[in-house]
Amino acid sequence: MGHCYRIRVATGAWLFSGSHNCVRLWLVGERGEAELELQLRPVRGEKEEFVLDSPEDLGTLQFVKLRKQHSLVDDAWFCDRITVQCPGTSAETAFPCYRWVQGKGVLSLPEGTARLAGDNGLDVFQKHREKELKERQQIYCFVPTSSWATWKEGIPLTIAANCLDDLHPNVRFQEEKRLDFEWALKAGALEMVLKRVYTLLSRWNRLEDFDLIFWGQKSALTEKIHQCWQEDDFFGYQFLNGTNPMLLRRSTSLPSRLVLPSGTEELQAQLEKELQNGSLFEADFILLDGIPANVIKGEKQYLAAPLVMLKMEPNGKLLPMVIQIQPPNPSFPTPTLFLPSDPPLAWLLAKSWVRNSDFQLHQLQYHLLNTHLVAEVIAVATMRCLPGLHPVFKLLVPHIRYTLEINTRARTQLISDGGLFDQAANTGGGGHVQLLHRAMAQLTYCSLCPPDDLADRGLLGIPSALYAHDALQLWEIIARYVEGIVHLFYQRDDIVRGDPELQAWCREITEVGLCQAQNRGFPISLQSRAQLCHFLTMCVFTCTAQHGAINQGQLDWYAWVPNAPCTMRMPPPTTKEDVTLATVMGSLPDIRQSCLQMTITWHLGRRQPDMVPLGHHKEEYFSDPQAKAVLSQFQTDLENLENEITARNEQLDLPYEYLKPSRIENSVTI
Repeated sequence: MGHCYRIRVATGAWLFSGSHNCVRLWLVGERGEAELELQLRPVRGEKEEFVLDSPEDLGTLQFVKLRKQHSLVDDAWFCDRITVQCPGTSAETAFPCYRWVQGKGVLSLPEGTARLAGDNGLDVFQKHREKELKERQQIYCFVPTSSWATWKEGIPLTIAANCLDDLHPNVRFQEEKRLDFEWALKAGALEMVLKRVYTLLSRWNRLEDFDLIFWGQKSALTEKIHQCWQEDDFFGYQFLNGTNPMLLRRSTSLPSRLVLPSGTEELQAQLEKELQNGSLFEADFILLDGIPANVIKGEKQYLAAPLVMLKMEPNGKLLPMVIQIQPPNPSFPTPTLFLPSDPPLAWLLAKSWVRNSDFQLHQLQYHLLNTHLVAEVIAVATMRCLPGLHPVFKLLVPHIRYTLEINTRARTQLISDGGLFDQAANTGGGGHVQLLHRAMAQLTYCSLCPPDDLADRGLLGIPSALYAHDALQLWEIIARYVEGIVHLFYQRDDIVRGDPELQAWCREITEVGLCQAQNRGFPISLQSRAQLCHFLTMCVFTCTAQHGAINQGQLDWYAWVPNAPCTMRMPPPTTKEDVTLATVMGSLPDIRQSCLQMTITWHLGRRQPDMVPLGHHKEEYFSDPQAKAVLSQFQTDLENLENEITARNEQLDLPYEYLKPSRIENSVTI
């Protein structure tokens, strides 16, 4: 009598996941292997079941081997996972795949239990992980010595892909994602053309002219911004809970760059009073000082490096007290201070300069560098250093989905020479690269960890700081999840220290990808379970919650262009009395730039149709029940936070939605 193995094969639900080619399958156990006589014909989104009657007991199953056969056309097949019910048991052994099967080679899928390099007695698994890493490092190697490339000197290294075709299929967009992304670009381009035609204007004459292009994709919050953007408390609110809540900090002294000339003694007294009360805050854009401004279609753009001082009212509202648009320079007159009591157009223009500067730092420092490029470093290091059997790989792989493709697209379309940033932003044309160089010095380990960053900026315990509150809650939930997984596989600190794959992964991130970032607090080795948990929490938080907080608000806060102009077309004002409506309109982006800003921020800020919420990925990389229970508790914790945020937001005039777990994507995909 034979031994009956019941095999279930799951094919991905993506477009073109199925294949017209046949697939052969072998079961490999500790006592031998057996070939499935039937040939699989995978069908998209379905599970097929087969029975293998083996004359021998194969023993504990170790691998499933696959080979796709084809005659004329290599029709790739996306295999989700294979499970096998062995004779005499109702339990199933899982073999995760979640990748494309193509070509003529044999693909070996190990049994899905996570294993460290040193804790298994089966030499076949050790050989498999070594072979897998060697193949991965070849797959992700497009230059002679490394998979890392330098897009621009002095910023994090990137995958060495000059174009999308250089990327391996397993890190590419699935077909639905690709079609939606490219359709959205075309739809946005068409909308931009229609808006430019619809205006029938050659230039803006008044602020109401922007209404002529304020149609199409927008949100309820965008409408609110349209109505309230000139109000001081709305201006201040954005530093706490807008799309860039990363710049504000509580003042511990009056900034040295703030020049208070004679005749402003009353203002100085007010500032010192707020300072003593702990209610004085600042947002300093000094990073922009000296950055060369862009020239767009022959017209020079202008940049400023403003400083804004704000006070927090007892009701939690944040109000600007003074704006200094440029830092002091011995070669120029004392910078003009702009105050709420100034002529309305002068005060409005000063705030517009602040919002323009915020746009630049948000997009380049806090969005591109601190989330996209850091996530890419994590992704490449994970693929190069951690085999699929490693528990940290299984933990991280759902959080690096699509990241390499979206970043490659950004480098070839958005921030490339002549790309969209060059066409619309005043830091384009090379200034954006210089700004990234400077921002690297501020990319510290602590800056990516909300408990440290918020404490450093003095933003803990402020009821109206909704980003800060939600970020801390999410950090704690992610930390519990990470700790639950880590403690399953690392029972002691010395096991962490003795894991060569883990240590190589950490070094690859800090020393290679982040360009010797140990000088900025990043670890080059992991010495304890606590240190590993903290580092992994940073990785997951950066790839999920932080990107969600920084990315989602673009459609809301940038669609009404005067609230956050992408460029400024006249020099910063040096006097208040000479500011006229013509000065304001001549400074704001022109019609083409405004249309482009609206189109791109809609494209980047909209909810993705194949969006996977944080912690709810369908892929089952972990096979053991304990790890699955940890993930289930993570999902429960996220649901509880979702309910808490929903209840809070119902009591607010201006709900903060960006860190609701259901709105946070599981990886950087846009």
